[in-house]
Amino acid sequence: MKTEEEQTIKKVEEIDFLPVIDGELVETSPVEIDAVDEELTIVSAKNKVIEDRRPKTEDQTKIQNSKSKILDQKIYLLLPFIFLTVTLLGGLRLSSPAGDVIFWRPALFCLISAAILMVLFFRAGLISVEGWFSEDFTALKNIANGAVLTTLFAASAQIFNALLPEQGLPFWVFAFCFFWTLWNNLFADFDVKKLLRSLGALFGLAFVVKYLILANLAAPASESWLQGIWQNTTKEAFTWLLDLPRFSAGTGYIQFFTVVFYLLGLFLFPNSSEKK
Repeated sequence: MKTEEEQTIKKVEEIDFLPVIDGELVETSPVEIDAVDEELTIVSAKNKVIEDRRPKTEDQTKIQNSKSKILDQKIYLLLPFIFLTVTLLGGLRLSSPAGDVIFWRPALFCLISAAILMVLFFRAGLISVEGWFSEDFTALKNIANGAVLTTLFAASAQIFNALLPEQGLPFWVFAFCFFWTLWNNLFADFDVKKLLRSLGALFGLAFVVKYLILANLAAPASESWLQGIWQNTTKEAFTWLLDLPRFSAGTGYIQFFTVVFYLLGLFLFPNSSEKK
């Protein structure tokens, strides 16, 4: 075992054999270092611009064109189809017991609620104004984008028409709840995911109350008014007090898919009409 003193002497001898470099220390100011870093940053930025300006290969061009076509088909074909379907189905009712098709026009409150909902979409970031309307776009593209947003507005009005009771006291109760919720959401901090979850919960609750609770309170049409009272007094009383119209059970199935299509359209709706 070597002692500590012998180990220290050996380390000193090894250090003596290392080469010695003579030189002078040069002082540099922090300003000069910052200037060098800035020049390097400018050079790297210029190199990046030059790389971006390089002609793309044929494969890259095909991929970019393919992505643009997919986005255009999604915006100008799929989304208008979904929202126009919601607009059509949102007003459909099936009479009871004949099952005749009735188109129920939306109330003025539905249009007001749809306008507030559109403002909420812009505020939450679901829709970017600059991404849909710009001076850099052609006039045809701006018009087409406006048409897509018009279908969204029409579908929003019809979704309220589908979920609001048609008349009577339930209509005003639902209208107050919808207006209160939308008005409070205008002043809340929302991102797109929170907004979609909130609307899904709101529309789902309204659907359950209207088509599962209130619809069961309305008695089916009977051949005789006296016979209806005798057989089902409670349902006839609720129908008269709440002024609930009588629709076939198929109406609930139609409006279920209406709500699903509308939420699907919102989920697929892009923030901008331009490919990022």
